[in-house]
Formats: sequence, C-alpha cells, structure tokens
Amino acid sequence: VTCSAFGVVLVRYENRQVYLDVRQTEVQRDRLNEEWGKLQLESATWSLHSLVALEARRELEMLPPPPGDIVVVRLEASR
Repeated sequence: VTCSAFGVVLVRYENRQVYLDVRQTEVQRDRLNEEWGKLQLESATWSLHSLVALEARRELEMLPPPPGDIVVVRLEASR
C-alpha cells in the first residue's frame, strides 16, 4: 500500500512538472508568433519602400539629389 501511495504521489508530481513545461512552451510560442508577425510587417514595409523607390527611378526617372544640392531646414521651437 505504501509503495502504491508513493507511486501515485510521484506520478502526480511528474504530471505537474510536465504541465508546467507545456505552459512555458505555449507562452514562448505565443511570444515568438507575435515577434514573427511584427517581423513580417516590417519586411512588408521595407519591401514596399524598395518597390516605390524602384518604380520612381524606372517610370519617373527620379533620382536622389547629389549631396551638395541637399539643404537641411531646421525649425525653431515656437515660444
């Protein structure tokens, strides 16, 4: 009887440990899925920018200005 009781306690303990491992894995999976979604969105954003730049060059013959022609305008903070 003592051995059976000890066996039941051991099995319950092992079940709890496995359950905790499963929960931790699910939490990690959810975090990774969220990060994957953000990375996919970022990738789509960058590819869209590249596509627009490519089309601007090809269809409209637009090029970035030479560095000497770039003027930086700084706005003063309103008081």
